[in-house]
Amino acid sequence: MGRKLFYCAGAVALVAAGIYLNNTSLLAEHRPGKPVLLAHRGIAQRFDETDLKSDTCTASRMLAPKHDYLENTIRSMQAGFAAGADIVEIDVHPTTDGEFAVFHDWTLDCRTDGHGVTREHSMAEMRKLDIGYGYTADGGKSFPFRGRGIGMMPTLAQVLSTFPDRRFLINVKSRDPSEGEKLAAVLNGLSAARRAEIIVYGGDEPIDVLRQLVPDLKTASRKSLKACLFGYIGYGWTGVLPDACKHAMMLVPINIAPWLWGWPDRFLNRMQDAGTEVFVLGPYRGSDFSTGIDDPALLARLPPDYAAGIWTNEIEAIGKLAK
Repeated sequence: MGRKLFYCAGAVALVAAGIYLNNTSLLAEHRPGKPVLLAHRGIAQRFDETDLKSDTCTASRMLAPKHDYLENTIRSMQAGFAAGADIVEIDVHPTTDGEFAVFHDWTLDCRTDGHGVTREHSMAEMRKLDIGYGYTADGGKSFPFRGRGIGMMPTLAQVLSTFPDRRFLINVKSRDPSEGEKLAAVLNGLSAARRAEIIVYGGDEPIDVLRQLVPDLKTASRKSLKACLFGYIGYGWTGVLPDACKHAMMLVPINIAPWLWGWPDRFLNRMQDAGTEVFVLGPYRGSDFSTGIDDPALLARLPPDYAAGIWTNEIEAIGKLAK
């Protein structure tokens, strides 16, 4: 009996040692380089993030402005890149006249002087709107950007032509499969080299369509992110990656990252070898809303010489510190 226990204990120890050696980052190659900074919405006005919901009008709870940039505008993107962003995240909606409007909200009523569902308007109509109309930091007593955002809503085509050699993360705001078809037509009209500089994420249905129609495109959806994360936690110790982790984008909250097999270097190497880009977010706290790496304390929690992606809402501050 004692000998059997001895052999069992030895076998367990060998398995544990094998798992450790296969996953320890201490034995993994560190790939040199600098962090890849992703500026969420370019340089944008910040807002009170308390109890946010999907339909919260964030313009009505703007914090006291520190600059005069408005999100998802050409000027905001230029400033984001100038501040150190390698990638700028933008939001798109199809329009009734065949364009893609670059604008965050599902409806126009919060930020603009327009009304109704964004995708139910033509781009010609929305070019006339004031996208700074609804911003207020004092409960509606003053509107510091009112009248200053007229005609500033760009199209996706305008963004891509203005920045022909820059990287973008495009957020599809709907769950409509036809939106994936429309965006696929736009992206398939680009060169393969240009598509390689673009990532798209959003609803499961349009992203599934994009994967089929634009197979060389890196993508992410809620479904793929969960499948990659949970699959990797479940059996990533073997070195086998879930299919959802291949040729994609992976978002990793900073408080979950240390629990991933092989974090940081072995994990990042596995993802890079699979053609997947990893971006670290702020802490996950059980809601759909995630913060970014937005202050020096969170940035300091990343591993020394970290050389993968960082998602930030404060590129003007993080850009100086991370580079």
